[in-house]
Amino acid sequence: MVFSRRGALLRGMRGALALAALTAFTGLAQAQSGTPIRLLVGFPAGAGTDAIARLLSEKLKDELGVPVVVENRAGAGGQIAAQALKAAPADGHTLLLSHDHTISILPQVVKNPGFNSATDFVPVAGFASFANVLAVSGGTPAKTFDEYLKWVKTQRAGKDTIGVPAPASIPEFLVKMISDKYKLDIQSAPYRGSAPLTADMLGNQISAGIASVPDFIENHRAGKLRIVATIGARRQALLPQVPTFTELGFANLDDLPYYGVFAPVGTPQASIDRFGTALQKVLAMPEVRDKLTNMGLTVGYESQGQFAGRVRTYTQAWERIIQASGFKAL
Repeated sequence: MVFSRRGALLRGMRGALALAALTAFTGLAQAQSGTPIRLLVGFPAGAGTDAIARLLSEKLKDELGVPVVVENRAGAGGQIAAQALKAAPADGHTLLLSHDHTISILPQVVKNPGFNSATDFVPVAGFASFANVLAVSGGTPAKTFDEYLKWVKTQRAGKDTIGVPAPASIPEFLVKMISDKYKLDIQSAPYRGSAPLTADMLGNQISAGIASVPDFIENHRAGKLRIVATIGARRQALLPQVPTFTELGFANLDDLPYYGVFAPVGTPQASIDRFGTALQKVLAMPEVRDKLTNMGLTVGYESQGQFAGRVRTYTQAWERIIQASGFKAL
């Protein structure tokens, strides 16, 4: 009886050691293969997400020992990139760097997105949060949110158009919330990403836009655009004078959107762990953290489990908001 239990214990230990060895071998083999890691980005070059991906990829290649190549698959609010991730082999060589829209929002507002975030992808790690903000163009005299509303009412007969980076996105829902709350006729104008939206705002082709802090912060600093409201429970560190939508009387806008990395379902856990460890080391680098913070991100590494929980909670929160709005899937 004693020998039987001892034998079972030894067999269990050998099994555990074999599994650990296999896991280590998988990670080592990936590193030694030299196969580049494709980091898909669902938005065009020059946009905020692209700049973030390129900053991280440059450091990740040193940590991982293989090239990390940013591949822009722009269009449809990240839908094209997500479809490409689903179609990619689950071998650890293709990942998606995305914010909340593609993963949490898009599947709720598009009837046939071509992927299911919950079953086709696995979270790898989270690395930042950010705020969506309302900004007015240089051709608009308003310097505050209240001045913008007054300008719309008195100079535009209560009508205006606010640009958003993608259709059926959180910025578009914010436009509807502003229009409904103040009983104005404000419509959203969807763009293919924040880069063309910003270009039209700089050219005074559109009076206002809603996108992320990283999309607008440099032009705000230069005085070419003016950020007048942000989402979140508290004011942004880079924008201490700008009120939150919560301060302005809007409800349920405290949760900040996320940035993170996703892999196709079935990707080896060793590959996921290896990438997550590398990302954590990169985020700890002062120069990386400073650059991301300067872009308007709140940097903070989240492990696979932590990030999966955050994505799930955030998705459920916006599901309630979208359903309450009466929005019908496109």
